[in-house]
Parts: sequence; C-alpha cells; structure tokens
Amino acid sequence: MSEETDYYELLEVAKDASGDEIKKSFRRLAMKYHPDRNPGDKEAEQKFKEINEAYEVLKDEQKRAAYDRYGKQAFAGGMGGQGGNPFGGFEFNFGSGGFSDIFADVFSEFMGGGRRQRTYAQRGADVRYNMEISLEEAYNGVEKEITIPSTQTCETCHGHGTKDGKEAPICPNCQGSGKVHMQRGGFFIVEQECPQCHGSGRIIKEACPECKGAGVINKEKTVKIKIPAGIEDDTRMRISGAGEAGSRGGENGDLYVFITVKPHKLYQREGANLYANVPVSMCCAALGGKIEIPSIDGEKIELAISAGTQNDDVIKVKNQGMTMMRSSRRGDLFVKIRVETPVNLSSRQKELLNEFRSISKDETCQPESKSFIDKIKDLFVA
Repeated sequence: MSEETDYYELLEVAKDASGDEIKKSFRRLAMKYHPDRNPGDKEAEQKFKEINEAYEVLKDEQKRAAYDRYGKQAFAGGMGGQGGNPFGGFEFNFGSGGFSDIFADVFSEFMGGGRRQRTYAQRGADVRYNMEISLEEAYNGVEKEITIPSTQTCETCHGHGTKDGKEAPICPNCQGSGKVHMQRGGFFIVEQECPQCHGSGRIIKEACPECKGAGVINKEKTVKIKIPAGIEDDTRMRISGAGEAGSRGGENGDLYVFITVKPHKLYQREGANLYANVPVSMCCAALGGKIEIPSIDGEKIELAISAGTQNDDVIKVKNQGMTMMRSSRRGDLFVKIRVETPVNLSSRQKELLNEFRSISKDETCQPESKSFIDKIKDLFVA
C-alpha cells in the first residue's frame, strides 16, 4: 500500500464517520474482496490486506486519533517509542483477519446481536391439564382443586444447581452465550450448542446433591381452579405462574386448563341457549295440558301444552338458558315437543280409538295428511 493511500478512502467513509459506520463499511468491503471469494485474484487479495490494515487503525480510538494527527508516521515500524514517535509505536497484525472470523461476526449479529450472554435464570415449563365439568357446573361456575405432577425450586441450592448454592461461573468456551459458531465449507457458518456447557452458558463444577444440578426437584402441586359461570366447551384457561418452577431464579411457567363440558341427559347447548326434546302423550297434545321439566338451575319449569300441539312444535322459554360470562343475562330455553303414539293398547282403548276414527272422518281428522298427499300425488307412478 502506498504511503499516500488514505485509510478513510480505503474504507469508503468520511473522516468524521462513527465507529459503527466504519465497522459496517469494513465488513461490506471485506466480504467483497476476501481471497476466499476471489480465488487466484491477486488484486482482490491486495485490496483485502489494505482495508484490513486501515480497519485495524480506525476501529481503535487511540490509534485513530494518532493517525488523524500524524498520519502513518505514527505507526512507523521499529520505533519502539524512539525517533520522535510520541506514542511509543503500536504493534499490529495486519492482514491476519480470516474470512471465517469476519463472517462469523456478521452471522452472530444477524442471529441476535453478537455473542450475548445467555440468560442465567431459566423460566419453568408450561403445564397442560384437561378438565371435565358438568353442564350444571358450567352454568353455576365452580371451584375445583387439582393435583398435577410438577417441579419446585430446590431449596438446597436455591435453584442454582450448585453444591454451594451460588451462581455457576460463566462458560469460557462460549462466554455465556450457550452457542458456538462452526465454519462449514468455506465461508458457511453453523450455529450450534456449546459442547462444554451444553447450551446453559454456565459450568457447574460440583452439582447440588439434592437436585443433581437441575435446580429443581419433582414434586406434585395442588392448585385451585376457579371456573367462571357460563364457561363454554373447549375453553382454555391460563393460570399464571402455576406451571413448573423456574431454575436459577427464573419465573415459573403457566398452567393451561382445557375445559370440556360433558354431555347432559336432557339439554343440548348452543352458545347461551339450551335445547331439549320433551315427549308428551297423544292425548295431551290433542286436548292440551301441562307438564313439568327440571331447569338447569335445579328448579322446575311448568310448560303449557296447547290443544292441537303437533310433533316438533317448539316452545320458547325466555331466560331459562345458560348464564353468560361476565354478564347477569341468561340465554333462552327451546323445548321441542315429541308426540308419543300409544302402544300396547287394551281392548277398551282400541275400541274407543276406533269409535273416534269412525266419527272423525278424513276431512276433519287428517287435514295435514291430505295436504301432504296433494303435494306428493304427482310422484306416484301410474
């Protein structure tokens, strides 16, 4: 490199450029001119050496200040602090930067900003619990107490996993990041778990005898779960901090409770509304009457059956459905009538029904059936 070549020009930055701007420009140029990417190109190799030399000076504030004041004379070799060099000379290793070092630096920033130390405290794992409740419990709300397999912080080592109960020292291999970078096939870099600390970022020399270095011990946990009134099937509830214990001072995980509402003997649910199929006798449907059914809240509901009620007629009962979450309102109840045809008739019953049929005649006995026949008569093949 000629004496007149300016370091700032080599790195294509202004003389008042910040350290980050210099670093960014150097990486760009190093990636462009490195010999690994330009095999056999002597000019690119020389260019790489020059920008590497320039960066070695400008990246250091003290060296940069000396260069700005005295130029390259501040770094004249062999002075050792003599011959008028006020800085006593600097020792450099120009051109020693390997492409893998440069790319690894860029790669680590792309993956999260350099070799940052791994967080020592580790959050506990989340836990899932499947719970079945009845429709009545979903209506009223209920508090359940459950026991789950879990972990708790080891009291012997205070969660650090060490014999003396103190924080383990930082891993010297990965500087606490828990990961190392390995070069594969030229300039390709692979990030992998540190083999020395196994990704923890710390080295436990003597493990806690109680938890064997884990920082937590297995222990069942009892948790009270408050199910709100009106909860629906397939609802997921999150109980913060009720999961497994964190290690080395980390926070606990969460408990996720997945609610399943069991099928009911009488009611089917759709949102806040309830639906029921209720059988009534043929006489009740024809003449009218009253029936009672149990409500979801345990009380009785009296239903008035109108004379002439047909099969599949629906009676709507307001405010007799499910409770709504975070509301004082309730849904409605829809009762579908199922008219039952009598079976196993006695002789007297058959006699009375035959008498009824004989005096009713088709025009008054079966208006709906005649209408049905009129609708389908064209479907019969002659």
